[in-house]
Amino acid sequence: MKKVIFLFLLLLTVTVHAQIDASLLQGTKKDSTLKGLNMDAVYDRPFLNLGKSPVSVGGYMEANWQYIGTEGITEGHEFQMRRMTLFISSSIGKKLKFMSEIEFEEGGNEIVIEFASLDVEFHPLINLRGGIIMNPIGAFNQNHDGPKWEFTDRPISATQMLPATWSTAGFGLFGKTYKKDWMLGYEFYLTGGFDNTIIDNDQNKTYLPASKANSARFEESASGTALTSAKIAVRNTNFGEIGLSFMGGIYNTFEDDGEEVDEKRRLNVFAVDYNHTLPKWKTFITGEWAWINVDIPNYYTQHYGNKQHGGFLDIVQPIISKKMLGWENASLNLGCRLEYVDWNVGTFKETGYNIGDHLWSVMPAISFRPTQQTVFRLNYRIQQQSDVHDNPAEKTGGFSLGLSTYF
Repeated sequence: MKKVIFLFLLLLTVTVHAQIDASLLQGTKKDSTLKGLNMDAVYDRPFLNLGKSPVSVGGYMEANWQYIGTEGITEGHEFQMRRMTLFISSSIGKKLKFMSEIEFEEGGNEIVIEFASLDVEFHPLINLRGGIIMNPIGAFNQNHDGPKWEFTDRPISATQMLPATWSTAGFGLFGKTYKKDWMLGYEFYLTGGFDNTIIDNDQNKTYLPASKANSARFEESASGTALTSAKIAVRNTNFGEIGLSFMGGIYNTFEDDGEEVDEKRRLNVFAVDYNHTLPKWKTFITGEWAWINVDIPNYYTQHYGNKQHGGFLDIVQPIISKKMLGWENASLNLGCRLEYVDWNVGTFKETGYNIGDHLWSVMPAISFRPTQQTVFRLNYRIQQQSDVHDNPAEKTGGFSLGLSTYF
């Protein structure tokens, strides 16, 4: 029943949170009513030009404090510098643009190139992209910058079910067109893909994020085949944006030196995201839902789910928008995030009982934005998670306080 209610709310009410305007690419600070698509997020960032150089730089950072416990057990006060991300872009020549995103985590112990591609424009509807590509599954994977969100944590479905900021090396086409109140965009890429770790990992369950640890995916595909990613999105000024996306391919190593060592096993992911702004109340809401199907070997236990689904819904309501504390366009907002993830959809073959391994979470929030590029946010998490045997859920709760800003 919780899943049905959550999905019903998602499909009926999802709209989009405020986004940083694409005009910031030119170094301006003004807001705009112009709206892009989620696929524009890579350009929808503030950059500063270095004199007459064709190179522009930018970035963002996230830091927070949290005090969270599960069943009365807590790590105490935790101070975290979640990440610092650098953007470097260059207009190499006419219709040639280079964009990159480099992320530093854990105080610099982990450095990741999340995006680094050359875009070649032939026509607004036909553009070539090659390099390290952010696969367009759902909306969050591409539109994940911390300053755009009112919550200190990234969505659970995007980080622990889908592999958030999942990027691979490859090539593809993208394009966009618009007419009056309508805008249409698409993306199609062939890239490297997942590997056996999605079912052979320390989580002891089907877990797509495990493949992020395999840096070899930027040089070769574990299966020797391409991962296909495709998305189509439509935006209407009055009704918002809806996106439909697919990501799929063979994930396992089925050949070794030309000899067959295993049968081909596929992974397929489908996602829907829908976003819009309620103009009367200026309510910002964003959400997505994803379904995952994985071909699991029949000799694996039922702890490894061949079906997963989950998603999130964010609702953000500005309550004060005016000059405050010396900032001309400051805003105070209330928000709430609803989340649900089921890592193992189905029932046990022997008993017919429901397989657990699911989670739901509610996170109310209050945030303050001195400008649209900076956010201070206070969240409280209320969460329950059951194990694979669907025993009584573990309860988690606690506060997190953080800030995030573009620079």
